[in-house]
Amino acid sequence: MAERGDYGVDAPYVPVLMLAGVAALGIIGALVGSAGPAIGGLGLLLSAASYLFATRSGKFTLWQRLLGDLGLTGDEQVLDMGCGRGAVLVMAARLLPRGRATGVDLWSRSDQSGNAEQTTLSNAELEGVGDRVEVHTGDMTRLPFDPAAFDVVLSSLAIHNISDPAGRRRAVDEAARVLRPGGKLVITDIKATADYAEALRRLGMSEVSRRRLGWRGWFGGPWVATSVVTARKPAPLVGGPFFRRTF
Repeated sequence: MAERGDYGVDAPYVPVLMLAGVAALGIIGALVGSAGPAIGGLGLLLSAASYLFATRSGKFTLWQRLLGDLGLTGDEQVLDMGCGRGAVLVMAARLLPRGRATGVDLWSRSDQSGNAEQTTLSNAELEGVGDRVEVHTGDMTRLPFDPAAFDVVLSSLAIHNISDPAGRRRAVDEAARVLRPGGKLVITDIKATADYAEALRRLGMSEVSRRRLGWRGWFGGPWVATSVVTARKPAPLVGGPFFRRTF
């Protein structure tokens, strides 16, 4: 797991608003002399704690397992779409002694606190993988990469930041475009994951699956739970009816 870098807080305004709500409810409860607002404030405080745990710890544990499930050999080319400050990017790079991890992001600080290209590169250096990490400024809906450029494409809690469904579908299309035949795709997100899975099926991807990731991925509670969508890009078949192989 990534340990030495600083990976910020996802959508930092969310826990700030939650904690402001806790304070407001406490004041209201004191003014009206009722326990009701205080109980509501306690619930909101627990939601804020859940959110901060997920963004600062839980997602790292989840991604450690997801990356382990990929069975990487160490020489792959891996893309992280919406890499932010590099939490998943760095974890992937640690598994690629002979490969390379590439990140792409628009560096929005409302989507992640302190988000910046240089911060991501600094985190990679701190984690000892700076020599196998590169980052690009780019839009997930128009990736600046050639078709079939990557063995694995990842995205963590990023595609939902695209506001319209058509844009999110374009991001999924782009993920499939830059994935080589036989390559694997892993997307985690807190909403629209059923749409991602359906889009991948329409694109002809195989082994498409979607599942919840449990309490470590609750960004405020089970009503804002992280799900993962996985898929593989089919490899072409060659040969006649009595001999076929994939590559």
